Amino acid sequence: MLKPDTIEKLKCAYKEWHDTRGRNVAGWMDLMADDIEMRSVADGAPGMEFSAPRKGKGTVQGYFTALAADWELIYYTVDEFLVDGDRVATFGRCAFRNRKTGKTAETAVANRWRFRDGLAVEFYELYDTAKAFAAATPS
Repeated sequence: MLKPDTIEKLKCAYKEWHDTRGRNVAGWMDLMADDIEMRSVADGAPGMEFSAPRKGKGTVQGYFTALAADWELIYYTVDEFLVDGDRVATFGRCAFRNRKTGKTAETAVANRWRFRDGLAVEFYELYDTAKAFAAATPS
């Protein structure tokens, strides 16, 4: 079961992510357990290296650093939170601009979280990789 304030903390982290356009990741780091496992549908493929699997809170900071180096967050909104026991699924939309190509990827986004003792131990993100790869590819 989730701790009573977990969803509120998660909503605040998403709002901070959106409001700072990805420049402040403190809300994410505060939510994560030391043994967090982070995965992305792009799985570290060429052009999307930031999305490589991460294990441990220390390596997750590398995800955010690599993401910010290559992509500028335009917006990130979450409209729906579904809770089942210790798991949360979120659904929304986001847009990122690739810093090298200037192209934008706008896509639906879904995240799957698992929590233990109020901290995230698993995170998996899904988005339209075709749009992301197209934005990362020079014309």
